[in-house]
Amino acid sequence: MPRLALIFGGVLLAVVLAGTAHAEVWAYRDKNGVTHYADRPLHARYELLYPGSGNARTGGGSRPTRSSASAVTRMELSTRFKAVRHLIREAASQHGLEFELLQAVIATESGFDPGAVSPKGAVGLMQVIPDTAERFGVRATGRQSVSERLTDPRTNIQTGARYLAWLINYFNGDVRLAVAAYNAGEGAVLKAGRRIPNYPETINYVRKVTDLHHSLKPPRTVSEARAEAIPAAAPTPPLPPGRG
Repeated sequence: MPRLALIFGGVLLAVVLAGTAHAEVWAYRDKNGVTHYADRPLHARYELLYPGSGNARTGGGSRPTRSSASAVTRMELSTRFKAVRHLIREAASQHGLEFELLQAVIATESGFDPGAVSPKGAVGLMQVIPDTAERFGVRATGRQSVSERLTDPRTNIQTGARYLAWLINYFNGDVRLAVAAYNAGEGAVLKAGRRIPNYPETINYVRKVTDLHHSLKPPRTVSEARAEAIPAAAPTPPLPPGRG
């Protein structure tokens, strides 16, 4: 079996991105969205991901830093993350979000601690304020308040994901503004003229979520990089009436 074949992505990817590996790395994504890695193409579906040292066949682009790669590795190996990974994937699919974006928000908000509670009363994995949860359909029951219901990982992730998806739609697909609003509230973003509010906490929050989101996303293969680099062909103008 090849030396690096089908090693789980988080560990191998961190080694490669940190610059400690020099061999070629090939990858393919299966029908379940899982990326598999190898040091050579094991079958026709593998594509060149990193060319190894001294080889310039990729489309270029900067590599994540050693610290971001280490963060990804720690997350992939975290038992807290593993315990809720299926819930994150479920919520991302249901609400039209990127799995990696939702993962980055949860990592930044709570470090995957379902029992986290902020001084402002934000609860759980996605640090949802009870008033916001009520806006998005969470109701107290005879036995549990809204805050208590938000300690359930599935309820919390579903609620936070629903709010984040709403924010992305509200800000016309601008993920950075949506992330800023998740931290500071949509009112603060509107008051700032639909820009990231000039609050140090919010600026740092958006930067952290964005960097982590990009680090978590599966790296582009060579063919994907080339496809993005090739401009789309201009549409053929219609013929004038009565000709052709």
